[in-house]
Amino acid sequence: MRAAAIGVGMALALAGCIPAVDPPPRPIGPAGQEPPAPLDDDRPARGVVDVPAPRPARPSWETRPVAADAQEVPESTVTVRRGEGLRAVAERTGASVDAIARANGIAPPYVIRVGQRLTVPAGRYHLVRPGQSGIAIARAYGVPWPRIVTANALAEPYLLNAGQRVLIPGDEPAGPSRAAERAAAFRLDVDSILTGGEPALAANQAPTRPVSRPTRPLPSSAAVAPPVRLAGGGFVWPVQGRVVKRFGPGASGERNDGIKIAVPIGTPVGSVADGVVAYAGDGIAALGGLVIVKHGGGWTSVYGHASRLLVSRGQSVKRGQAVALSGDTGFADRPELHFELRKGRTPVDPQTQLPQR
Repeated sequence: MRAAAIGVGMALALAGCIPAVDPPPRPIGPAGQEPPAPLDDDRPARGVVDVPAPRPARPSWETRPVAADAQEVPESTVTVRRGEGLRAVAERTGASVDAIARANGIAPPYVIRVGQRLTVPAGRYHLVRPGQSGIAIARAYGVPWPRIVTANALAEPYLLNAGQRVLIPGDEPAGPSRAAERAAAFRLDVDSILTGGEPALAANQAPTRPVSRPTRPLPSSAAVAPPVRLAGGGFVWPVQGRVVKRFGPGASGERNDGIKIAVPIGTPVGSVADGVVAYAGDGIAALGGLVIVKHGGGWTSVYGHASRLLVSRGQSVKRGQAVALSGDTGFADRPELHFELRKGRTPVDPQTQLPQR
């Protein structure tokens, strides 16, 4: 049985019920470069037992689109009524609990008193529904999700809750006819997946526990919490190969958030530490086949240009376990692995964290 390819056509095959179509044409790379190669599921897994990963479910930001129906709230001052908590004040005004708390210097657990006068900050506030992800919210308004994260002071583990209101920075959105344009203008990146890729939790819903060997795709409606702490004795190299591009600014001024390691196509790519797969797909064109693993303690690893993905979102992995096969997908210059380490939202030079060799 052929392993699952990670092309767009496969992603639309709902849990295997609709026959997958051929991969789309190779996207066009930067001027003067060869187009990036598509994912290839026919290359042999060198030294890896050929156990196919489940066909991936469509990500939550595709299965649960969001309507740009934020409420415009004017700045005002309100008086706390008897029996009201801060959440009730937020419900009454349409603003978010956190925004009101920040505007009035109120710290958790957000104790307020009857008769207290509170400033309600103006803004557009979106009411989060069950299953909506940060990425889908950002696409609906045409606003980069990292801007929304900053505006709302969201923090690890970046899990939204149904009924929560988030402040949408920027101007009033255009009419419904512009919805497709706003979605098309949105550009997915690693930071957005890390901070806005999980669906919102419904009331009294807990995050899904990771599984070691999933037999079917994790539903896109299931939120996965990252590990609490980094396990083991630090990181190991994902592959053995020559570093052909280093971390930081390049000669032409572009910034590389990781390193590029030249390896033959089909080389097993190992997880650098124990963790949970946060993403497996090809939604970021420049990186091609992509796996993102959260390790706990705020650490995340990123593996791009893969020819084949061996894991699925929500799967727990061990240090050294193969998560993908290397390739030349995306905007790769050669058969290579794009590898990143991030601490929180900040890219870190991997060579400062990996063993010397």
